[in-house]
Amino acid sequence: QLQASGGGLVQAGDSLTLSCEGSGRTLNRYTMGWFRQAPGKEREFVAAITIGVSRTSYTDSVKGRFTISRDNAQNTVYLQMTSLKPEDTAVYYCAADTTTMVASTRMNAYEYWGQGTLVTVSS
Repeated sequence: QLQASGGGLVQAGDSLTLSCEGSGRTLNRYTMGWFRQAPGKEREFVAAITIGVSRTSYTDSVKGRFTISRDNAQNTVYLQMTSLKPEDTAVYYCAADTTTMVASTRMNAYEYWGQGTLVTVSS
């Protein structure tokens, strides 16, 4: 089970950190990703981090503002979001890819998903 948390209502320019905790799963064994789904839009890739050397990948719109990281001792993956914009408003989902070692941007590469946490950025 993956448990995403940390969402909330913030103002443009603020920062927020999302957490994804693994329950019953050791997250450092998996490539982990964050996706988001804005109202009326399809779910899209945000960021991913691989196992081992923890290579990261980001969608262009968040590069330089978001940072994905993992704390193996806490069995948690984080998404640090800074300089938030209204267009970042979405439900954010964490996901686990148990079979590949690349930071995939494809939803179908990820087998397990958390329940989502809502981030609302007001202008």
